[in-house]
Amino acid sequence: MKPRYILAPEAARDLLQIWRYIRKQTSQATADRVEAVIRSKFLYLADFPGAGHWRRDLTSAEVRFFSVYSYLIVYRPEATPLEIVAILHGSRDLPPILRERQ
Repeated sequence: MKPRYILAPEAARDLLQIWRYIRKQTSQATADRVEAVIRSKFLYLADFPGAGHWRRDLTSAEVRFFSVYSYLIVYRPEATPLEIVAILHGSRDLPPILRERQ
């Protein structure tokens, strides 16, 4: 079976860091719940890649943004399978991070 989405290595690290941070601040159960919701959105985006928004103010790369809680899933909608580029907290300085990941 062909995968519906792939996580870039950096995105996989982002998700792990988010999980660790939430576990440290709250609990493992909360971290697991947040991760499950984020992962469910990957499947949603694989089915509806146009669901996110272009953010030309943040990057000229051909990526869309989809928010989940206070995080932004950054993905390539034209990739098959859908490519998750990053999962970043919305308060971070996103342009330099995104430039590194193009």
